[in-house]
Amino acid sequence: MATMSPLSRARSAEPQERGQDRSLGELLSKVTSDLQILFRQEVELAKAEIKEEGTKAGKAAGMYGGAGFSGYMVLLFLSLAAMYGLGNVMDGGWAALIVAVPWAIAAAVLYRKGRAQMRTVSPKPERTVETLKEDAEWARHPTK
Repeated sequence: MATMSPLSRARSAEPQERGQDRSLGELLSKVTSDLQILFRQEVELAKAEIKEEGTKAGKAAGMYGGAGFSGYMVLLFLSLAAMYGLGNVMDGGWAALIVAVPWAIAAAVLYRKGRAQMRTVSPKPERTVETLKEDAEWARHPTK
């Protein structure tokens, strides 16, 4: 068997090292690219969840607003009913009282619906938090 000189061994090993460096660089580039894509997807998921929760909160706030307006109308008509009823025990006061009752019912219904809707609102993006936990777990133990 012929023995190689140290210079010959170094020259023959050079292409292999470059190939290993290149593949390591390619792997690092691929991992970086995958992490960028993953991060972008997580941001998009968070945006979608926040938008969805914001829509639900807006609807609930609208119902609270409707309940507030209905409550205002109840006070207005009850005040008118008391005024007419006490001042003139005639039809005018009773008419105002009859009008106020449906407003009281509407206020109660809108308030309950608004409260029920608001309880379904989650201030944090649950799915995003869950997938970030999964990503962190994968990063710690990529073979699992």
